[in-house]
Amino acid sequence: MTEEQNDPIRLGWEEWLALPDLGLPAIRAKIDTGAKTSALHAFDIEQFGPASKPKVRFGVHPVPGNRDLTITCSAPVVDRREVTSSNGETELRYVIETPVSVGGKRWPIEVTLTDRGGMANRMLLGRQALTEDTLVQPSDRFLQEELSYDLYTARKLKTAVPARSLRICVLSREPNSYSTKRLVIEGETRGHTVEVIDTTRCYMAINSKAPEVYYDGARLPRFDAVIPRIGASITPYGTAILRQFETLGTYCVNGSEGITASRDKLHAHQVLARHGIGMPVTAFAASPKDTENLMSLVSSAPLIVKLLESTQGKGVVLAETKKAAQSVIDAFRGLKANFLVQQFVKEAAGEDIRCLVIAGKVVAAMKRTAAGDDFRSNLHRGGSATLAKLSKEERAAAVKAAKAFKLGIAGVDLLRGAEGPKLLEVNSSPGLEGIEKATGKNIAGLLFDEIETRVRPAPLRKSRAKA
Repeated sequence: MTEEQNDPIRLGWEEWLALPDLGLPAIRAKIDTGAKTSALHAFDIEQFGPASKPKVRFGVHPVPGNRDLTITCSAPVVDRREVTSSNGETELRYVIETPVSVGGKRWPIEVTLTDRGGMANRMLLGRQALTEDTLVQPSDRFLQEELSYDLYTARKLKTAVPARSLRICVLSREPNSYSTKRLVIEGETRGHTVEVIDTTRCYMAINSKAPEVYYDGARLPRFDAVIPRIGASITPYGTAILRQFETLGTYCVNGSEGITASRDKLHAHQVLARHGIGMPVTAFAASPKDTENLMSLVSSAPLIVKLLESTQGKGVVLAETKKAAQSVIDAFRGLKANFLVQQFVKEAAGEDIRCLVIAGKVVAAMKRTAAGDDFRSNLHRGGSATLAKLSKEERAAAVKAAKAFKLGIAGVDLLRGAEGPKLLEVNSSPGLEGIEKATGKNIAGLLFDEIETRVRPAPLRKSRAKA
């Protein structure tokens, strides 16, 4: 240690500090040698993670009088202690350990979490946090470098994002599916807590002051992010739950609006058409009197007749002849099912391309080949998958389609037609198994890269209204 490093650090009764590991580059603190423990302003304090290694998540309003500026923090729990404040009130508080930076020096301190929202100093530095070479001059203030709340602008915070643990929800009814398990394993490997929540067991309290999502009789905690994997059969209810999370200000990888639009085949094709994205010629009509005209709008047989809510190749029929197409259409109408008629792209020869788009970038692509004589290449129907190399045009079409639905992650299916790529579908809950195995890429990891970028930190997040 150099002589300069041995020099004592002089503190007044009030100083500017930084808690860099919590994403707090500037905070005014009262230096109080009469207090044993240190305290940091915190609200919405919630414990999460396994009982053997608990963590705590909390929000901080670092600027007095500005409740619109919220920094979300998390840290391992060191202890829970009863602390008696200066007014004689005793409170059971979470205790965390984090480095403090002041006067060019940095050292670890223990901090208790409590609501100091009514105090000008968002932090109190007690005597246990002072090192042997710290001298406190109670008649002075700001003896060290004065910092600025300007450090909380999004641009400046982005340069020093703390790698904090996140609390993430996966909305899924299939906790044992490959995709859900991969998300849990990948998240926990990175030190996050990932909870699988059954969408259908959630319910909502809808009001203007304190909207909430409940699960099995208790209010769900404040998640840093939600990864929706909502099944097609529960799309309306699942997207309603997702809208509630959006109302709370939670970052949702895919939004309710995009999921709703992508699940309705007719709506989805209208979105693609509006954005000028190539696709097979498609026609839709409600009246049985329009069957003949409907088929003529598409092309001559063979034709594809597809249920609007078909998934994994179910409800998709290839009609080889005009007569066969009429029979299928009559059958669907007899079942009062909604469907559309689509051009059959013969040159695709039972193959399609699945492009996996994350954050506006194609991160992986596989070619799916139909099994036997089946024209459907879905892996759920026995199709096989291999690594695919995309053309510049195909890559651009996939990215454009995902952006059209405002999806953070999307599986974009396209055919290689004679006139270029033709988009078939945009999947808002793409499976991870087939594409991870076909490409050898860690898709779950790429998704978590995007989540971490989006929610670390949250400098402009508005605080939740209190009831």
